[in-house]
Amino acid sequence: MKPGPQFSRNDLSSLVLFEGLSPSVLDEVIAVTRCRALARDTRIFNQGDGHVRAHLLVEGSVRIAQTGSDGGQIVVRFIGPGEMFGTVALFTDGKYPADADTLTDAIEFSWSEADLLKLMSAHSQIAINALKIVGKRIQEAQNRLRELATQPVERRIAHTLLRLSKQAGRDTPDGVKISFPLRRKDIADICGTTLFSVSRVLTTWEKAGWLATRDQHLTIAKISEIQRIGDNETV
Repeated sequence: MKPGPQFSRNDLSSLVLFEGLSPSVLDEVIAVTRCRALARDTRIFNQGDGHVRAHLLVEGSVRIAQTGSDGGQIVVRFIGPGEMFGTVALFTDGKYPADADTLTDAIEFSWSEADLLKLMSAHSQIAINALKIVGKRIQEAQNRLRELATQPVERRIAHTLLRLSKQAGRDTPDGVKISFPLRRKDIADICGTTLFSVSRVLTTWEKAGWLATRDQHLTIAKISEIQRIGDNETV
């Protein structure tokens, strides 16, 4: 898809939110869809902002980070193509609960609260699709809570890298490269551990030749070894 405001029914029908819709309904969606091409390091919205919109990433990567009352910021999740974000605010207090920043050049679709709720009310399939998306997000959150409660840090880091490789990995001669800059602190936040622990584990894996980091871009050279750690109940 080319950057810019031009897009077609096919661009929308390939997204989970709009699966199973007729051409005429897709035309209704197009009429209220805002499409934006965003440069890397663009702030999409700020934590606490009102006048919220539902966002859907078409291309690129986005980091969602939340600032606590003590001023400390943690990464909540990374958003990849086809994923929705910013939607929690539509169904809670009407304010974004976190910041959203592009990690790469990106393209996003977005809809105002009024337009999206009107579409859901008029076309139940959109509401059903949205529930599927929410259900998947809840399942992912439950899995992360289970990992935090039951798994050692090595397994949590392995699972995080495997998830990111599926979401934003691309094959290279050196292995699977995660396509956006990834700080060790980001990994620590996602895994619920310390920067020291992440640095210790990644340094060990780098020395073993399982992965490499250059300019904050991580490449998994031996994904089978990372998979083995993730599957190993006794780590």
